[in-house]
Amino acid sequence: MDKIALTAGALYVIVLLRAGGTFAVGWLAGAGARRSRFSERISSPKFRRAERAIQRWGAPVVAVSFLTVGFQTAANFLAGSMRMPLPRYLPALFLGGAAWSLIYATAGLGVLEVLGRLFAERTALGVAAVAVLVLAVCAMVVYRRRRPGRPSGGPVAEES
Repeated sequence: MDKIALTAGALYVIVLLRAGGTFAVGWLAGAGARRSRFSERISSPKFRRAERAIQRWGAPVVAVSFLTVGFQTAANFLAGSMRMPLPRYLPALFLGGAAWSLIYATAGLGVLEVLGRLFAERTALGVAAVAVLVLAVCAMVVYRRRRPGRPSGGPVAEES
């Protein structure tokens, strides 16, 4: 149990620094954008409505983003750039970061322990297991990039 607590504590500090730093970078980027030539676009009524919605309802999104893969950074950056108030952001950061660190400390240590035993007792099977995991991740990446219905990357149509 001490190993899990120590790992969870270390991961919690890491996620607080990383996500908080991403929020701060987003805050600074938002401030810079407000002073740039884009200031006209981000002061439109649509943008202001979106900004108010994120400021008010974004905390649950930030907290849940820690349970996803690949969305945490975007959620924290957008929360910062949209100037989510710290009294709303910090509880979401603390709760989401705690969930993230506990999941990775328990499941992550469990997977590492199983792989360690597998390599120690049956090296060939351990190498095969790692190869299967790597191939599965590669297949998922290829599938996600090639699936139909994905935006083509061309110009985005203007809303009227």
